[in-house]
Amino acid sequence: MNTSASQKPPSQPNRQLRKALSAAAPSVMACVAALGGLSAWTTLGYAGTPPDLAVTRARVLQPTGGTPETAAFFRISNRGTSSDDLLKVTSPTVSNGVALSRHRMTPQGAAYRDAADRLPVPGRGTLDMSPMSSDVTVPADQNWRTGDRIPFVLWFRHSAPVRVDAEVVRPGTAIG
Repeated sequence: MNTSASQKPPSQPNRQLRKALSAAAPSVMACVAALGGLSAWTTLGYAGTPPDLAVTRARVLQPTGGTPETAAFFRISNRGTSSDDLLKVTSPTVSNGVALSRHRMTPQGAAYRDAADRLPVPGRGTLDMSPMSSDVTVPADQNWRTGDRIPFVLWFRHSAPVRVDAEVVRPGTAIG
């Protein structure tokens, strides 16, 4: 009876393969566990959702007294969990000069406009422009009348552009 074949030590390549697999097993298991955890996190909705924007309450103040500029206001709601940024606003019917701005106060209490390169729209939140917060500065058109609709396009960092018509309202009209 020949038992030497069954008792033969493993060959050198088999031993090396077992050692490599033993060394790699903890890393492979950690990757599988991480992938499983991330999959569960995403499936349960905790990984976040992209911005989901809606623009409402679009208003532009009727120019008065020959002023060269007026202001437009928009309410931008974000139903997604990820934030976005309003980067610019354009209009096919308004000449150059449409700009984002914030309202600031001097230490003496005087208000002034501060140009903004972006306005943040928080995840699950709202950018609610008003005369006390932020707005869009617009070159005035003295021919605009109350009730006119002015088209605007709002451009965002992550979301597609949004087209909206802003209603011309008298200064002092509730914006919000």
